[in-house]
Order: sequence, then C-alpha cells, then structure tokens
Amino acid sequence: VLRLGATPVSLSLLSIQVYASSSEKETAKKELLKIDELSLYSSPARETKYVENPQTQLEEGVSHLRHAMEPYTAWCQDLYAKAKPQLEKAVERGREGFEFLQNPPDGFYPRLGVIGFAGILGLFLARGSKIKKLVYPAGFMGIGASMYYPQQAVAVAKVAGTQLYDWSLQGYIAVESLWKDNAKKKKSGKKDDK
Repeated sequence: VLRLGATPVSLSLLSIQVYASSSEKETAKKELLKIDELSLYSSPARETKYVENPQTQLEEGVSHLRHAMEPYTAWCQDLYAKAKPQLEKAVERGREGFEFLQNPPDGFYPRLGVIGFAGILGLFLARGSKIKKLVYPAGFMGIGASMYYPQQAVAVAKVAGTQLYDWSLQGYIAVESLWKDNAKKKKSGKKDDK
C-alpha cells in the first residue's frame, strides 16, 4: 500500500513515498487501547450531587403572582382567540371598503353628498328634544338613500318592519304583564284593608 505523507510547505515540491505495514502483524504484537484508556480522553471521576438553591423572596413573589394571574391570562387568551376572527373580518371589510372608495362606481360621490346633506338637514330641523335629533337625521338620510337605491331600501324596510313589529310585540307583552301585576296588587291591597 502506497501512501503520501504530509510535509511542511517548503518541502511541498518533494513527494515522498511512505510504505505502510500490514495491519495484521501489528495488531498481534500490540494490544489495542480503548478510548477511555488514552490519556487524552481521560477525565477525573467526579462525585456530584444536585442541590437546588432555595427560593429567594423575589422568586417566591413572582411565583405567587403567576399563580394568582393564571385565570386572568387564560381568560385573556380565550378572549383573544374568540376576537381574532372577528377582527380579521373587520379588517377585511375595511380593506374592501377602501378599495371600493378608491374605484367607486359612477355617480357614487354625488349620491353620498345628497344623502349626507339630508342627514345634516335633519340635524338642523331637529331642534328641541333628543328623540327628534335621532329620528330626523336618520329618517331624512333613509329617504335620500331610498331615492337612489330603491331595491335595497325595500329589502331594508322589510327587515326593519319585522324587527319593529317584534319589538313592539315584546313591549306590549311587557306592559301588559306589568299592568296585570299592578291590578292584582291593588285588589289584594283593598281586600286587606277591609
């Protein structure tokens, strides 16, 4: 077997042939050493014991604070997990609205101006009570929007009509139950006086 030996840089131009002896003859003469027996790899035997440091007051305080705050952090994480999809939807709607306003359909801004002016006119005419200040601008804006968007106005009116009917029915039932309760109390109060 022919092997090349490593030499200094100055002798790099000179190549020397090195003949390796057969491995069978050497292994018989010398016993092989284990890695642990080599002095390079030996390490002194250590007897170590793990001793846990006692907790300081600061560490105890932080531990107590973490245990006390654990339900609140779990609540916040749960709230975040529930609110994240809704916030993502709101951001997406905002982006869609921004894109719509960047490229609006023809005549959008004049219509928006008329509807907004109707709302301002409603605020101007609604002097007096707070109910007028809520009803007049919303009503005038609804009338202005229904002039430009009649199909959507009909759909909104149907939904709003059923909602108003449901609310009025619930209010009627609540007033009726209060009226009956008051009538029973008055009758029972008159019987006790006799």
